[in-house]
Amino acid sequence: MLPVTETATSPCSSDCQGYVRRHLRFGWWSLLVFLTLGILLESFHGFKAAWFVNVDQETRRLLWRLAHAHGTFFALVHIAFAATVFLMPALQLGLRRAASWCLMAVSIVLPSGFFFGGFGVYGGDPGLGIFLLPVGAVMLFIAVFIIAWGATANR
Repeated sequence: MLPVTETATSPCSSDCQGYVRRHLRFGWWSLLVFLTLGILLESFHGFKAAWFVNVDQETRRLLWRLAHAHGTFFALVHIAFAATVFLMPALQLGLRRAASWCLMAVSIVLPSGFFFGGFGVYGGDPGLGIFLLPVGAVMLFIAVFIIAWGATANR
């Protein structure tokens, strides 16, 4: 395996490269984790695990599928953010730091809200973990706004 090194032709500073590496690592590892979760959910479905496929478990099944889908999506967003930072190295450090922090947080909070909402389902209503979703949604909005603002200002 070849190490990633900064070359003279790289448009990124070492700080910029740090963000690129961090989000590429996080993106690819979280993609592996959430794809594994998807395979696990499919195996529960394939083996007809009663605690997963019974009609009264529909809410759990839906929430866990949403956790898998959102986690996979956010993994890809991290890879896209790494590419954005690499291609737009003039993105202000403060904006880059805030967007990075919000993306990291939302990638953990939102899928966790869906996943933990699937535990303790009460009469078709999700468990208490679902209360993480509004927090994650706000973080996602802030991250996307910061990135869009920085991309617009970085002509």
